[in-house]
Amino acid sequence: MTNIANIRNLAIVAHIDHGKTTLIDSIFKATRTFRDNQEVAERLMDNNVLERERGITIRSKHCTVNWNDYLINIVDTPGHADFSGEVERVLSMVDSVLLLVDANEGPMPQTRYVLMRALKLGLRPIVIVNKVDRPNARPDYALNKTFDLFIELGADDEQAHFPVLYGSGLDGWFVNDLDKEEHSGMDALFETIVEYVPAPKVIADGQFKMQVSSLDWNDYIGQIGCGRVLSGSLSKGESFNRIVTKLDDRFDKDSKFKVESLSNVKSTHLWVTRGLTRVEADTISAGDLVWIAGPPEISIGDTFTLSDDTNEAMRPLEIEEPTLSMFFLVNNGPFSGQEGTAIMLRQLKERLDRELRVNVALRMEDIGRSDGVKVSGRGELHLAILIEEMRREGLEFCISRPEVITHTNQKGFTTEPIEQIIIDTPEEYQGIIIEKLAKRKGEMISVENAGTNIIRLEFEIPTRGLIGYRSEFLTDTRGLGIMASRFIGYGTWRGEIISRSKGSVVSLETGPATAYALEGFQERAVIFIEPTEKVYAGQIVGENSRNMDMTCNPTKKKQLTNHRASNKDIGVKLDVPKKMTLEQAMEWIRDDELVEVTPKSIRIRKMILDTEDRKRAEKKMMLLDENTQSSGSQLRSAM
Repeated sequence: MTNIANIRNLAIVAHIDHGKTTLIDSIFKATRTFRDNQEVAERLMDNNVLERERGITIRSKHCTVNWNDYLINIVDTPGHADFSGEVERVLSMVDSVLLLVDANEGPMPQTRYVLMRALKLGLRPIVIVNKVDRPNARPDYALNKTFDLFIELGADDEQAHFPVLYGSGLDGWFVNDLDKEEHSGMDALFETIVEYVPAPKVIADGQFKMQVSSLDWNDYIGQIGCGRVLSGSLSKGESFNRIVTKLDDRFDKDSKFKVESLSNVKSTHLWVTRGLTRVEADTISAGDLVWIAGPPEISIGDTFTLSDDTNEAMRPLEIEEPTLSMFFLVNNGPFSGQEGTAIMLRQLKERLDRELRVNVALRMEDIGRSDGVKVSGRGELHLAILIEEMRREGLEFCISRPEVITHTNQKGFTTEPIEQIIIDTPEEYQGIIIEKLAKRKGEMISVENAGTNIIRLEFEIPTRGLIGYRSEFLTDTRGLGIMASRFIGYGTWRGEIISRSKGSVVSLETGPATAYALEGFQERAVIFIEPTEKVYAGQIVGENSRNMDMTCNPTKKKQLTNHRASNKDIGVKLDVPKKMTLEQAMEWIRDDELVEVTPKSIRIRKMILDTEDRKRAEKKMMLLDENTQSSGSQLRSAM
């Protein structure tokens, strides 16, 4: 058992791609966590396939290293704003944070968010200016901007006098002074951690108590809860009480909370983390980060204690509410079941229920539809990752266009989620960016010349204004622009936004597409499909050049006569089809369209496949709109 005075619990927080996971790789090497001859992959903490493919951390993970008799528990947190729900919880388990800042970019939107959370909890961060060896590094600029951010977020005197380290997580060196010290080794980092990160403020000889901050699931064991032991110890097989609490008003951060239930349960498994491995333990004690199984149900914020006094209950952990929702629907297309498992509604719900056990920022709502459910998350990427995981499991289903979740404030006005976006772009593209964001109800906050022909633009924009913009942004900036966003709260409804100005090209027939047919309409549309690719009636095969839907027959063949050579198709010239990724398809579709997701394909289709049925539905909607407008006019006249 490690002496509490020699335990250090900290989290690594930063904006996406500022080097958190790479830093942990260097910490493993410096502490010889693995054998010298052991083959160790890069970005070891990103053990999920999607994390490795995308180069991002999706879920927070724990690791433990030993340095000079000190046990250092480290939590690697996501840097993308859509997964900030992971950051909120784990900060309750640690006593300090390593705040990584890119020496070139300086503080970015997620930097602000994670720092705000850390300061609010009273933590004293350690600032690490990373990537100082890069050609465009500006360590002094990054440090000054970080200090300004501390002051702006209301840091107290102790928090504002933060220790600073400079270095490169990739090359594995950090120093206190860039000019006076040799650029090698990690000792400066470990010495700073030991000196500035306080030992856990826990009660070693008290009754066992901890709060659940993270969840996991095992098909054989069941629900597993993770948290820091705040007092006492617990042995395997020992009973304890689970206290469930709930806020009186989940939207009021200062709301009081109440105890919902108290139940006596038994601990069946206990674990601690050593290195990257979860090691089973007979006893867990105050100060350590631990995992517990036993209770049939565990939820975030639960208090585990030996006491049966409900006054021991701890305040529920604050978890940000979802901002986007979409429908997950059964695939009823003609190709259903040909490329994967066409799941029914019951199977769809079962899969989403499994996700809800560990993904606490996700919500599922059964609204009575026989073909699907409503799923809500923190953003497009949050939902896209879930969809990608499901399709890789071999499942087929359809998804609708993401919609923002609105609320009504006390004055009766509709409010919607608002985001802060920061854009770094070459000067020549700032005009088109400002123009397009203004159409999407974006409000410019500041413009800053970042040097080397790069302009930094800051906007506040409704979340729905960003739907469909990211791929457009990359096109407008020729792939040279960088855009980052974060949710900052709810604001008044900003009015109607027209995001897509072009219509769809919809197939009239089912069968393999032909080069002859595609050549006929490629001058009027951007093609999504290739010759010989199978399509079905109601599938969207391209983007029209005008703001209206156009029907076509992509399966049409050339009629051969004695006046035409049968090999004339060889001379057909086709444009390269535009193949959409899952995220691009989610952003592109309109309200009457769906994305069909299978293990092999991403197709876009109309919600109603039959042409005549679709026309009848459109006429019905037009009549409803006319009646609504007429009623509104009569009401205004009466007033």
